[in-house]
Amino acid sequence: MLTPYLTVHDARAAIDFYAAAFGAVETGERYEEDGRIGFVALAIDGAALYLSDEAHEYGAWAPRSAGHATAAIALGVADADAVYARAVAAGATVDREPSDQGDERRGWLVDPFGHRWVIASPLVA
Repeated sequence: MLTPYLTVHDARAAIDFYAAAFGAVETGERYEEDGRIGFVALAIDGAALYLSDEAHEYGAWAPRSAGHATAAIALGVADADAVYARAVAAGATVDREPSDQGDERRGWLVDPFGHRWVIASPLVA
């Protein structure tokens, strides 16, 4: 099993964004003594996504602090256009509009926390 574990500058806001944009459901969380979220598990269409607030003392830096995205996440969905539009409406920034690419319809965006996402769905022949 491989699970992305993202660091963000505001984990509570990220949970709300991922719920609105991708239908994420929170399945567990742990707080640090200072109130930061040290770990939260989200489920998106049966896949897991973990995230935390920044914790520089543990080497956890968000893209905002790093000055750039440090990874991209690929999300396979049934309707790339609908999910892409929902994410943009929730606050994501357009990178590349969805288009047919090979056997997929694919679009790229950047979430409000600096992480790049490719949203893809299979093309039906």
